[in-house]
Amino acid sequence: MPESEGAVPDSNGAVPDSEGTSPDSGGTERTVPDGAGAAPRGATLTAEERAELERLRAEVAQQHSQEKARRRRLGWRAPVATMLIVIGCLLAPVSVLGVWAANQVSNTDRYVANIEPLIHEPAIQNALTDKITIQITKHLNVVGFANQAATALTSRGLPRVGTLLKTFAPSLASAIAGFIHTQVHKIVTSPAIANAWIQVNRVAHAQLVKVLSGQGGGSITTSNGQVILDLTPFVNIVKQDLVKRGLSIVNSLPPIHPTIALFSSKTLVQAQTLYRLINTLKWVLPFLSLALIALGVYVARRHRRALVGAGLGFAGSMVLLGAILAIFRGVYINSVPNSLVPSDAAAAAFDTMVRFIKEGLRVLLVVGLVVAIAAFFTGPSVTAVRTRGGFVKGLGWLRATGEHAGLRTGPVGRWTYAHRKGLRIAAASLVALILVFSGQPTGLTVLTLAIVLLVLLGLIELIGRRPTQPEMAGHVGAS
Repeated sequence: MPESEGAVPDSNGAVPDSEGTSPDSGGTERTVPDGAGAAPRGATLTAEERAELERLRAEVAQQHSQEKARRRRLGWRAPVATMLIVIGCLLAPVSVLGVWAANQVSNTDRYVANIEPLIHEPAIQNALTDKITIQITKHLNVVGFANQAATALTSRGLPRVGTLLKTFAPSLASAIAGFIHTQVHKIVTSPAIANAWIQVNRVAHAQLVKVLSGQGGGSITTSNGQVILDLTPFVNIVKQDLVKRGLSIVNSLPPIHPTIALFSSKTLVQAQTLYRLINTLKWVLPFLSLALIALGVYVARRHRRALVGAGLGFAGSMVLLGAILAIFRGVYINSVPNSLVPSDAAAAAFDTMVRFIKEGLRVLLVVGLVVAIAAFFTGPSVTAVRTRGGFVKGLGWLRATGEHAGLRTGPVGRWTYAHRKGLRIAAASLVALILVFSGQPTGLTVLTLAIVLLVLLGLIELIGRRPTQPEMAGHVGAS
């Protein structure tokens, strides 16, 4: 009968041939229905081919079974990889604090660079002005001197003058205090105090290290539950300047040792504990954090997806550090009594001290996001493939336009195409080295380097020119 798509195999599993007959039981030739793993409809298979087909089907089934078993065995990879990446990301903020402690506390130049802007803060200048003025006027005791003079005048037969002087003594003291306050503020905001601030803090840096390490001593001490800084060097500068301005009475003042509270001694105990811990682990923590993240990406069954998650988790840990700093800022400001340090001065001091931490976390935040974005757009997702395709298509259009205008890369283009993988690795390595060895990179620096890397990769793709078919055939024939 004529061949039909609805032909049904006989009891031996054979299909009638084009004349409507089935092969004999010996089966030298037969046709098989169309389907998975079968020959096209109407094709003939020998007995040997049929046996080979069945063997291949068995091998495929066995491979599927082995793949399922392997996936079951690899079920531990996901939780282990997740745990490693999470721990590494949580260690990242602690690593930032450890590096900050090493750079800002153990390095005098970095510490001075950190503390120097404080003297230019209006809140700090006002707090220093008030402290120094109060100490000078208290020891000057204008009212006491005026009362003594009034008593002397009265005893010498000038009771009216004595009474008048005694009456106006408070006003006179207030006027002198106002004059001193104005002059002290001018002095505190002058370059002389700014230079003295740097020198005093450079000398006091060693004392700060002693305080944090629990050794104590020097101009930074603890008193009444507060960590205080001795302002005597600044008072001496102010006294000398006041004498130059005509207020020679300050020469008769006894030694003055005013202080200003830096932070609560309770906070100091916590800072000392944290300092000792982080100072011990300051080099181990960054390495451990990166090693755990890298190990987690390696263990994961899908490395690229794990790298995207690691980059986002790393960036999220920097956001967490920023939130912790914001919370601790409020705790610190509330821990310092307003009578000792005004809240605006305490806020300015805290913001200045942690600004390098904030700069560091911004840099690492951008690094984490760049890594996550790069891992995503080099992946197999539809969005990534279309984006790369559009990028390549655009560069191809530019190349074609240039060649149409007579701009050809020639042998350089063919060499670039042949070595494009090595050039990409070299470009990425160069940008990474610039980032690592740059002094104090910022988030903008990281973003700029990422853009530079994209431009370099684009140039490699643009310059590289695939050899034409005759050239490729020539290479093959020569080989």
